[in-house]
Amino acid sequence: MVEKQSELEKKAREWLIERGVTIDDIADLVLFLQKQYHSALSLDICRENVERVLRKREVQNAILTGIQLDVLAEEGKLVQPLQNIISADEGLYGMDEILALSIVNVYGSIGFTNYGYIDKVKPGILAKLNEHDGVQVHTFLDDIVGAIAAAAASRLAHSYHDDIVQ
Repeated sequence: MVEKQSELEKKAREWLIERGVTIDDIADLVLFLQKQYHSALSLDICRENVERVLRKREVQNAILTGIQLDVLAEEGKLVQPLQNIISADEGLYGMDEILALSIVNVYGSIGFTNYGYIDKVKPGILAKLNEHDGVQVHTFLDDIVGAIAAAAASRLAHSYHDDIVQ
C-alpha cells in the first residue's frame, strides 16, 4: 500500500537529502542498534521502520525546525550569542538534544536509551555530521538523525515484542 505524503513530509525528506542524509544512512544506524537482538534483521526491515517514523508529523516538524536553525547558523543569520553557540555546537547548549527527544518520545522509553547510546558513540552518518568542518553546521541535524534512528529501533523492538507475546 502506498500512502500519500503530505507537503510537510515531502519537505522534511527533501531537506534531509539536501543535507546529505539518506534513508539508508538512518537504516544503517537502526541496524547498528538492533542487530545484536535480532540475528535475521535486514536493512530492508530497518528502512521500513525509518520510513514509518518519518511519516509522523512531530518528526517532520523537528526535522524542519532543526535544519532551518543549522542553515541560519551557517549563513550567520542568528543573533549573538546564539549564533556562536549553534555554530560551535557548544556542549552545554542542549536545545539540539531537547528537539531530538521530541522524536524519541514518539515510541516510548526504549527510545531514550537507544538515543543516548547512539548519540554517545556516533556511528555511521553521525560521525560525518559531527565533524565540525567549519563550513556546514549540523548542531541539530546529527541529533535529529540519531533520534530518528533511535525511534525506528524502538518501533522495531516493539514489533518484535508483539510477535513474541502473541
